[in-house]
Amino acid sequence: MSRSNLMRWCISSAFCKETLDQIYALYNRREFIHPDPLEFLHHYDDSLDREIVGMVASALAYGRVHQILKSVSEVLHRMGEYPSRFILDHSPPTIHERFSDFRHRFTGGAQLAALLCGIKGLIENHGSLKASFVMKCKPDDETILPGLTAFVEELTEEARDDLITLLPSPKKGSACKRLNLFLRWMVRSDDVDPGGWGGVGACKLIVPLDTHMHRIGIEAGLTCRKQADIRTALEITRAFREIVPEDPVRYDFALTRLGIRDISG
Repeated sequence: MSRSNLMRWCISSAFCKETLDQIYALYNRREFIHPDPLEFLHHYDDSLDREIVGMVASALAYGRVHQILKSVSEVLHRMGEYPSRFILDHSPPTIHERFSDFRHRFTGGAQLAALLCGIKGLIENHGSLKASFVMKCKPDDETILPGLTAFVEELTEEARDDLITLLPSPKKGSACKRLNLFLRWMVRSDDVDPGGWGGVGACKLIVPLDTHMHRIGIEAGLTCRKQADIRTALEITRAFREIVPEDPVRYDFALTRLGIRDISG
């Protein structure tokens, strides 16, 4: 079946688990990751390095994809072979100095350095970003949203910066696409998502709501909301949870790959 026909089938009344599983089998493969900032995570075996890289890569995942890859690559080059060692061995003033001339679209060196200092603070406080996040999640939470909100608050406090272009707060209604993307990478484990964050249930993840997923959600009748905000993300997530309760973001990568490749021909 052609990509165009698959897309039409996906957004028709045939939208069901059988259809989604076929799309997942076709597109949820390592060979389709590039170009995507997720690819950087697969270069790191150490869990602490990987979560730092994941946070940086997801935070900078806005704008044109080739610029995103260039910017993430530059940050990782400046941190050296072991990002966790760089973070823990350098003081905040040194981190700020190292990135003083960095820029990615609306993000300047000061804000990128503040994010890294926030990451440093959380690791020093809890041992890892995972430990910081897990302790904020409660067993009876329906989704990771309460934990994510508290995680952003602590990270922002440690950064001593509002980090507005990098860490939009769920409390302000943002869909938090990049943070939910980061959590998908960290929590799920398959041919695409490297995983490693035990203690967080995939069943509680929220769909990283981007343009392609929003369009699919509207055309498939998963939402009628025009705003791509956190309410829409939760609405689409609930629809996917009806199909696959244990893993509502299972099809995220495959569907966005299908959408991107369908648009590009």
